[in-house]
Amino acid sequence: MTVTPQAAHPSTRPAPAFRGRIGRDARSGHYAVPRRYRLHLSPADPDGLRIAVVHSLLGLDRACPVTFLPAVPDCPDGGHSQLRPLYDASAHHYTGPALAPVLSDDWSGRIVSTHGPDIARDLARHFGGGRPSLYPCGTESEIEAVQRMCAQGIEEAAQRAGAAGADASERAAALDTLLGTLGVLEQGLSARPHLIGTQITAADVELWVTLVQLDTVHRHHLDADTVRRVAGHPALWEYARRLAAHPAFGGHLDLDGVNRRHHARCQGLEAAGSAVQILDWASHTTPVTGTEAQVARS
Repeated sequence: MTVTPQAAHPSTRPAPAFRGRIGRDARSGHYAVPRRYRLHLSPADPDGLRIAVVHSLLGLDRACPVTFLPAVPDCPDGGHSQLRPLYDASAHHYTGPALAPVLSDDWSGRIVSTHGPDIARDLARHFGGGRPSLYPCGTESEIEAVQRMCAQGIEEAAQRAGAAGADASERAAALDTLLGTLGVLEQGLSARPHLIGTQITAADVELWVTLVQLDTVHRHHLDADTVRRVAGHPALWEYARRLAAHPAFGGHLDLDGVNRRHHARCQGLEAAGSAVQILDWASHTTPVTGTEAQVARS
């Protein structure tokens, strides 16, 4: 599938409090050393789920340990009390919420980054030697285009299409954007199993997490007919089902956590689409087991 880059628009993701990067050598300050860094993730959060999938695809359990956080943050400001010591150690008089995801440096006890896309790229580029190439050479612009399509053409469009207080014409325009984006993706995935090239890339991680959010979160605010039109892209949803069966994807899908996080944060009205599930995700996924499940779903 050839993805045409779109014009950039402001991201809906909150501005990161920290945006350090892992470099290639000692001059960067933060250089790649196994077990120096730690991830703090909640897979119920889209950014956390993206990073968890990338981490598993790369097989980084030993090189970069993960601390899984509760699905619903326990602080009134939306932050995690478990992360507060890291934030306090990393910024003098930090007053904002202690949000996930976090990449921390165990050597210094401070935060390197809270920017999800940067964290995923740095894991793949600097710890991915001999592992699958999630950012193949020459595909950066296509991957970025997919990220914009997901953020604007699916996530933002679905939110606008389901906004109870929006004008009918605004909702209709947003729905046209959503269905148009899904149509482009449907056409590409009808001809090949992955978005870019012949193997899983970061573009597939981005789209899969976005489709999870579309079916488990955004559809609750859409009417039933709209959800049926969204579901009317068989190649796209078969692709989502196929990736869900991959342990690196479905193994981190905490449906109960996503649902609890959504209801804890959402201020919108539920619509008839909430009863029209597109995929039976649980039947296609391998659940997280052991201590990870206990922490991630607490």
